[in-house]
Amino acid sequence: MLYYLYEYLTNHGIHVPGLGMLKYISFRAGMAVLLSLIIALVYGKRIINYLRSKQMGELVRDLGLDGQKQKEGTPTMGGLIIIIATIIPVLLFTRITNIYIVLLLISMLWMGAIGFLDDYLKKIKKNKDGLSGKFKIIGQVGLGLIIGITMYFHPDITVKRKYADAKVVNRNNVEQNFMPTEKITVSTVPFAKNNEFDYSGILFWMNDKDAHEWAWIVFIPIVIFIVTAVSNGANITDGIDGLAAGTSAVILLVLALFAYLSGNIIFADYLNIMFLPNMGETTIFAVAMVGAVIGFFWYNTYPAQVFMGDTGSLMLGGVIAVLAIILRKELLIPVLCGIFLIENLSVMLQVIVFKYRKKKFGLEYAQNNRLFRMSPLHHHYQKGGFHESKIVNRMIIIGVILAIVCLITLKMR
Repeated sequence: MLYYLYEYLTNHGIHVPGLGMLKYISFRAGMAVLLSLIIALVYGKRIINYLRSKQMGELVRDLGLDGQKQKEGTPTMGGLIIIIATIIPVLLFTRITNIYIVLLLISMLWMGAIGFLDDYLKKIKKNKDGLSGKFKIIGQVGLGLIIGITMYFHPDITVKRKYADAKVVNRNNVEQNFMPTEKITVSTVPFAKNNEFDYSGILFWMNDKDAHEWAWIVFIPIVIFIVTAVSNGANITDGIDGLAAGTSAVILLVLALFAYLSGNIIFADYLNIMFLPNMGETTIFAVAMVGAVIGFFWYNTYPAQVFMGDTGSLMLGGVIAVLAIILRKELLIPVLCGIFLIENLSVMLQVIVFKYRKKKFGLEYAQNNRLFRMSPLHHHYQKGGFHESKIVNRMIIIGVILAIVCLITLKMR
């Protein structure tokens, strides 16, 4: 909104001292992260007290973990703090008609609503199972469809790739190094020399024209899978105080940097990466969310004063997935979201190995010889005697290492 105010005043010959700073993405991003952090810190406590007054306390199942029952009654639905603290700065400091901002806002509200409904059924309607798993999947698939269809068909979602034999030119003419704007389903392949992958290449039996025309058949299901997998991964990771919030903040910070570099043609030229027109605005969204998550983390560290609930975890995973997709960095997700991945895999492997051993050796053997002491993985370490604060801190450190590896891919190929 403030950007449009600046444009309106400028177009009418009105010059307000300092207002010109709003034309810079870096300034608006700085203001957004500061405001989101302040909102989360100042109003977070009020939201927590409100949730407590409405008896939105967590019902904790007894899994035999140290300190678990003490968490009974801790307010949940804390994801509302992140949503509110993100949306206000985004509305103030971004160009909200930007298609990428629209997609991210839809993703946040869509997944937040699914998570909120799940939490609502658990706490208000006293339905211990919450929203049925199949309805969660339907919601995730629905968001994936919206993102996939929009990414493929919307005219404003384009890329500019650099010529292979581009010459170094004056920075004022750097656009000469890039091909004309293209409407293609291309992504970045990490750790590869020629690191651009076009999904139409999967349709290898077609000629180039037909393959590009029908690439949506491949692209949209992949988008649906990514949105579903990452949102579920974040949901599973949200099992101990501060884990989902801490790891998500690191991931979002990396994606914010990717957005800034990919949306700036000078940096794109220097780093030899795709230039994504109109992408710079998403930097503001990403850093606003970083501020909101860090502000929430203030209250979510051990011992947590609030849990994010599915309202926050499903939303965080969904937004991270969509950010990676629009940035053409979805193939980096297994590395960048490595903590989500191993948490997800630990659950899957636990179930697979248990079923196999049950079938081969019997139920008693399978129960006494599980692959992990408990899944997800963070509970395995809790059962091993590690304090949850140590588990969280070490997983965040691993997340930082994975983030650095992802940043190195900008030049390592």
